[in-house]
Amino acid sequence: MTLSFPASRLRATLKKLAALYADMDKAYTAAASAAGLDCAGCAENCCLSFFQHHTLVEWLYLQKGLAALPEDRRTGYERRAREYVDAAREAASRGETPRLMCPVNDDGLCGLYEHRLMICRLHGVPNVLLGSMGVREFPGCGPCQRLADGRELKAMDRTPLLRRLAGLEMELWGSKPGRPPKVDLTLAEMIVAGPPGK
Repeated sequence: MTLSFPASRLRATLKKLAALYADMDKAYTAAASAAGLDCAGCAENCCLSFFQHHTLVEWLYLQKGLAALPEDRRTGYERRAREYVDAAREAASRGETPRLMCPVNDDGLCGLYEHRLMICRLHGVPNVLLGSMGVREFPGCGPCQRLADGRELKAMDRTPLLRRLAGLEMELWGSKPGRPPKVDLTLAEMIVAGPPGK
């Protein structure tokens, strides 16, 4: 399916997504500070985690960040993304969850930091998500749990942030019939595929 969106709607939606990301960053910073969590020099780098992403609007935002890079950096990330996808498929064929470095990680730093996706912004701190199936709780990453040392940390409520993201997905979709197509891709797969619907 070919996907296209009016340029003015796309610009407006991506601008709102940038504002949502800023709010996510504030929520994460507050929760990390309360937990005493600092990711600098972490031996359990979450960029090795196997994350899948689920919205067209984030995919488009990622592509916007890639397009703004110098060509040599962009093509380097694209090469690494292809290598990641191949290695992840090989791991999955062995029944393993892939544990591979994110293709845009440069010596421990995100090369697309301003355009990183939701899970990259919120992972690590204790959080909850309230939905139709009840409450889903995440106790935080390993280092955060060890910092807690038995203390109960106040969990960040991801629910309003995810609802806003879902709203932006529908706003981007507009009056097209049906619902947006399901996205279930790693960041590497998004890079390899190019813009959605290409």
